[in-house]
Amino acid sequence: MTGRVLAVAAASGHEFSKPVQGRITLLAGLGVQGDAHCGVTVKHRSRVRANPNQPNLRQLHLIPAERLDLLRAQGFDVTPGETGENVTTEGIDLFALPRGTRLHLGATAVAEVTGLRNPCYQLDDFQKGLMKATLERAPDGALLLRAGIRAVVVDGGDLAPGDAVRVELPAEPHQALEKV
Repeated sequence: MTGRVLAVAAASGHEFSKPVQGRITLLAGLGVQGDAHCGVTVKHRSRVRANPNQPNLRQLHLIPAERLDLLRAQGFDVTPGETGENVTTEGIDLFALPRGTRLHLGATAVAEVTGLRNPCYQLDDFQKGLMKATLERAPDGALLLRAGIRAVVVDGGDLAPGDAVRVELPAEPHQALEKV
């Protein structure tokens, strides 16, 4: 499975949206250089309040461009970086990937998928109704989180729009993504 990077974004502060950049640098074991969520331990403020020493399984936030297209079709004005993601991909169903999938990003970077982004009230603060729009129901009634996925950086490197993304699935049995 292959795709490409459509956009990259980063922000040094804890703003909701991240400005799109021409390039970002991924740092092994830390995340996006200069991003507010870069670090070995969790940086999301709600998680820090709960336990500031827990490992940062949210170093990198990815969302498929196809999801943004669906949201726009529902009337939301969303573009890459606006819902807080660092990497917008194209051509890969990120939500179908199992935990532990390795994403080879650009020439050298590798990120390992840790789980799903848990939609939060900040989505509604950004645009009313957006949080609900990132939730779906499976045929069996299970709630599906569609606000993006999280990953940790295994190998660092620069990443820019147009770079290739190659998917490396983990050994079976595969474990479904859960919120992190």
